[in-house]
Amino acid sequence: MSEMITAELVDLDLAAESKEAAARSLAERMVAAGRVTDLEGFLADVAAREAQMPTGLDGGIGIPHCRSEHVAAPTLAFGRSGSGIDFGAPDGPADLVFLIAAPAGADTDHLTILSALARRLMDPEFTAALRAAVDPATAAALIAGGPVVQEAEAAPSDVPPERPLRVVAVTSCPTGIAHTYMAAESLQNAAREAGVEIIVETQGSAGFKKLPKAAIDAADAVILAHDVEVRDKERFAGKPTVDVGVKAGISRAPELIAEARGKAERGEVTAAAHSPAGADTASADDSVESGEAFGTRLRKWLMTGVSYMVPFVAAGGLLIALAFAIGGYEINAAPSVAEHFVWNEGASWAALLFQIGDTAFTFLVPILAGYIAFGMVDRPGLVPGIVGGAIALTINAGFLGGLVAGLLAGAVVMAIQRIAIPPVLRGIMPVVVIPLVSAAVVGFLMFLVVGKPIAWLQERLTDWLNGLTGSNAIILGVVLGLMMCFDMGGPLNKVAYAFAVGGLADPNDGSLKVMACVMAAGMVPPLGLALATTVRGRLFTRTERENGKAAWVLGASFITEGAIPFAAADPLRVIPSAMVGGAITGALSMAFGCTLRAPHGGIFVVPLIGNPWLYLVAVAAGTVVTAALVVLLKGVRGSAKPETALPVPDDARTPVAA
Repeated sequence: MSEMITAELVDLDLAAESKEAAARSLAERMVAAGRVTDLEGFLADVAAREAQMPTGLDGGIGIPHCRSEHVAAPTLAFGRSGSGIDFGAPDGPADLVFLIAAPAGADTDHLTILSALARRLMDPEFTAALRAAVDPATAAALIAGGPVVQEAEAAPSDVPPERPLRVVAVTSCPTGIAHTYMAAESLQNAAREAGVEIIVETQGSAGFKKLPKAAIDAADAVILAHDVEVRDKERFAGKPTVDVGVKAGISRAPELIAEARGKAERGEVTAAAHSPAGADTASADDSVESGEAFGTRLRKWLMTGVSYMVPFVAAGGLLIALAFAIGGYEINAAPSVAEHFVWNEGASWAALLFQIGDTAFTFLVPILAGYIAFGMVDRPGLVPGIVGGAIALTINAGFLGGLVAGLLAGAVVMAIQRIAIPPVLRGIMPVVVIPLVSAAVVGFLMFLVVGKPIAWLQERLTDWLNGLTGSNAIILGVVLGLMMCFDMGGPLNKVAYAFAVGGLADPNDGSLKVMACVMAAGMVPPLGLALATTVRGRLFTRTERENGKAAWVLGASFITEGAIPFAAADPLRVIPSAMVGGAITGALSMAFGCTLRAPHGGIFVVPLIGNPWLYLVAVAAGTVVTAALVVLLKGVRGSAKPETALPVPDDARTPVAA
């Protein structure tokens, strides 16, 4: 940061009485230094940013900042006020003011300045040294990253400041929506508090940008917080690695940072990555070398399949639901729109939507099987996995058949890759031999060995769901409600959701009741916490109250992960409360006979629900019970302590590779 601030950009006697005057005074120094080309234009951009959200932070700090076309180079100016200037911080005026200027479009520069400064502001010795600095040069050196010296007369040292620990991280979850980004945020915050430099690669639903190779090479340690296999994991071979589930990245981020530091100091490294014979990429199952338990690896394989299946579920299911809303449930018997389509008839459009959605649904089982195998052996598993999944549909083995086909495909490819192959044949292994042999073996097993027993089991399960009435239905509703709310988007939640979605591929009255039950229970945790923060706000921190506002929308949209921030902060009170509410909602939904043909949507698909008013009653009952239990349990402890951590603006986070 040394090139961004000089002594000429420091004012230790800032006389401004308002934030506008302070910005002008510091901006004039930038103009004089040739860093800003148009004073008024730049100040207009600063004011526009300030209008969006106050830039005052607890601890007497103000960070006005903006990107502007009037900035010639990334610049930081600092002013120290004797009387304090109001920048909107909850605890009062700021005496330390940092004006940050970045060229238009230079998001990386902007975030780099903000995040580097934010990390240093977490150190009370740093802010104390700034308040005690006796000349601009000393203050500029401190801000630029020089050693913190409490008193001016302290003896100089020839020892350079210790370089902070450098960490790279990857976060991923089955759906790539909530857990992925919450874990990244939590790791960034924990790293900032620990004085650690971190870059996070979020392998989410919007795709991902790989960590720069230079960043990986320079990293002292790696943190992998994931519930699906990390893509291109071999990049991190030879680095000290902390490998955990994504929820640990949310709830135990400081511990993970400390563990990464410890491994780096001890020099622990992971085994070098290798490519099995005939594979064109390294196996996705590098966890075998890391000593992961088989159960952990199995869960990750299954979650990988589910994560790739979910977009097909959402697209196909919502298209089908929309078709039913327009054309009624009899639209499933409409002739093919390729042969009969009338442009001005709503029924034809409904039939079109249904047939597109139905086609998408035919891919659920093959995609599930293919990507379970992908999670085990990377790309060589796709062909036998998808073929095996398609065979599962052909023989009516359904969702269970897809699970077995995926695991069989991965196991067959693993076995083939362990065979010693002459060098002359290695070039054709990934494109000819492995697909040919593995598809033939998996097809044989699915058609003639395991397929029929699985199909029989699937038929019995379907009959059982169709016959669910009375106490049996209520008990299943309780179990599904507990699963949906225990880990709020984790493996148990996804198992219950996948069970419900699997029934939509061949819907019947029982499977539609299960889908309604699962969605209702999944809405309860965020809605219950949102209600609790509304009725008893004093029991929650300021951050939790803000999260509670967002949880209303997340819960109503069937995004269970909206409750994770609360569960991570207070699991012993929040999780049991959510589970009780979810169990009640699941039981009531089953008892009321509610049905649902859409796999997602929350309250936005209520018109497509059988017995919609009773369905809303079930959701409301669970929400109230969860909120009441949370309030009761937290009330026993007492109201929340005020937050002492220094809040950092949204755009002051450590840069993330999205």
